[in-house]
This record gives sequence, structure tokens and C-alpha cells, in this order.
Amino acid sequence: MKPTKQSNFAEKLRQKGCGDLLFLGGVLILAAYGVLCVYSASSYNAEVQYGDAYYFLKKQIIGFVIGFAAMIGIGFLPYRKLNRRWVGLTALAVSLILLALVFVPGLGKSNYGATRWIGFGSFTIQPSEIAKYGFVLFTAWYFAKNPARMRSLKGVLPVLGAGLSICVLIMLEPNMSVTMCVGAIMVGMIFLAGASWKTVASICVPVLFAVPVLILAEPYRLQRLSAFVNPWASPKEEGYQLIQSLYALGNGNLFGVGIFNSRQKYRFLPFSESDFILSVIAEETGFVGVLALFAVIGFVIWRGFRIARRCDNFYGFMLVSGIMVAFAVQSALNALVVSGCIPPTGLPLPLISAGNTSLIVTMSGMGIVYGVSRHNGKEKRHKI
Repeated sequence: MKPTKQSNFAEKLRQKGCGDLLFLGGVLILAAYGVLCVYSASSYNAEVQYGDAYYFLKKQIIGFVIGFAAMIGIGFLPYRKLNRRWVGLTALAVSLILLALVFVPGLGKSNYGATRWIGFGSFTIQPSEIAKYGFVLFTAWYFAKNPARMRSLKGVLPVLGAGLSICVLIMLEPNMSVTMCVGAIMVGMIFLAGASWKTVASICVPVLFAVPVLILAEPYRLQRLSAFVNPWASPKEEGYQLIQSLYALGNGNLFGVGIFNSRQKYRFLPFSESDFILSVIAEETGFVGVLALFAVIGFVIWRGFRIARRCDNFYGFMLVSGIMVAFAVQSALNALVVSGCIPPTGLPLPLISAGNTSLIVTMSGMGIVYGVSRHNGKEKRHKI
């Protein structure tokens, strides 16, 4: 199969040091589309709660602008400078400290029975979003320093310790969904680093046995599981959110009811602008619209792993792979929750859902990936 003119043009730009512009374009399209979707899903709630229909839109635009600046700025920095002992250890330490500060009275902010934010006046951040990428930075540095480490379980133990420490702190918030996401990133990076199937199995099997114990340990998790199995058994309580999400999905049919025309966003569907924004998107754009959205998400994931595969050093490969695993896992989990395939959990759709911490941190991570693609192009050009 001969390469197309478009692919040849993109390859020439990459070799000139422009980086993977298709990847960058895909990320920007998703983030810009997210701004539009946040306004559509939140305008009514914002008007009722804050007296300003543009409240969430303004915040999302600010997050988009800061995230874009961070993505471009980071993309032009030499990513190899991140491959330092102090960077890896600092990223892990900052992640753990921020997660611990959530439980400090006066700093931690609670909402709906969960304490997941740090607040300074009107300014809040969600440390778990930062911790995911802090863990990626630490793990990439640790494995790159001595790739032979992943050949034994003993060599993997520091990564396991770091990942489990982050998971425990996030679980105490409580936030089971992000805990699952960090756990998946940990297992994914260990596997991609080249660990044996025996090592991966020795990690995954205990985790699988621990899941039922964790569910039984907290009554609310058991209630959510029951609501997932049969949401109509408690249609006004635990099953309410899933039922409203399914109504939105069903109402969308093939082509949707049209942008801005969702009915479920009128305070029927909780968290319509954040965790369940995909339900509103499905109602307004239908199956075709959701398919197109995930086609772009899939394209970004493919280009990201393509950048990792082309990287000329192990650190860059692990760094990009970890960031893309985080993005892919979170996107998949959000879609599974919204469609009722797994129990409801609070997890935003990256680059789309409302939330400045998630948007800025995710775009910054994508900036690292773009920076690696620029480096790959320069390396190839110099070798030629």
C-alpha cells in the first residue's frame, strides 16, 4: 500500500522538527469540542445555581487557554531533562503530599460525601488528577534508569509501592474510579516496560481478589453495585443517575435531538456537565455523534502510541506510553459508566468534561507527548 500525499506531507513536517501535528490537532479538537459541550450541558444548571448561564463555560474557557499555553510551552521543552532522579522523586512526593493535604481541615473540600479537592478561597484543585501523571513521571524515570529491573518482581516493588500508596490515599477520599484508573496505569506501565507474564499475573491476581473486599468494606459501594445490577429497584436513590443516563442515551437514537436540545440536562441528570457529559452528548448528537467523538479519541490514542513506538530511547517510550494509557483507560471507564456497563463512579471524560484541573493537567501531559514527537523528528533528521 503506497503512502498518501497527506501522510507524506505529515511525515515531512515531523522530520523538520514540527512534531506530530495530527496528534496535536486531535487534542485541540477534543478540548475545543469539550468547551462547547460543557456550555450545552451546564447552561441551565449554571443559571439556576449561580444566576449565570455562562458560569461553567467561562471556567472551561480559562482552563482551555491555560491548558493550551501549557501544552505548547511543554511541547517545546527538551523532554529528556525530565529524565532526572530529582524530577521522578519530586513528582511522586508532590503527588503524595497533595493527596494527603486533602484530609487537612480547612484545606480539603468536601462534596456529596467525598473529600477530593484542595481549596484556597474560590480556587480549587483535584490532586488525584495530578497524581496520575506524577506517578507516570516517577515510573518512567525508575524503569529507564535500569531497564533490567522489570525482569523480577523485586525490581518492580518500588513502582508497586508508589502506585499502591497513591491508590490508598485516593481510596480514602473516597474515589474508587480514579483508584481503578491509577491501578490500571500501574499495571499497564509494568507490562509495557517488559515485565514477564508471571510478574504481571502476581500483581493482578491479588488485586482481583481485593476488589470484592473493598466493595464489601463500604456500604455505599455495595449500594452502587446493587443499583448497577438493577437500577430500577431504587429509581429515586442509587439507581437514579444511571436510569437518567440511559434515558439520555435512548433519546439520542441514531442522530440525536440536536446540539443544545438535550432534555436530561434540565436537572434530571446529575453531573451532566462533568462525569456524565457523555450522556448529554449522546442525547444531542446520537449514536453517530458518539461514534465520531470516540473516533477522534481513538485517533489521538493511536497517534500517541505511534509516537511512543518511534521514540529512540526507553525513557521517552515509557513516558508517552504511561500518559496515553492514562488517557485511554479514563476515556474507556467513563464510557462504560455512562452506558451502564460498570457501576457508576465519579470519573470525568478527559479533555471533554468540565473541570479545570483535569483539563489543564491532561493538556499538559499531551504537551509532553507532542514534545517527544518533535524530538523524534529531529533525531531522524540528524541521522539522515
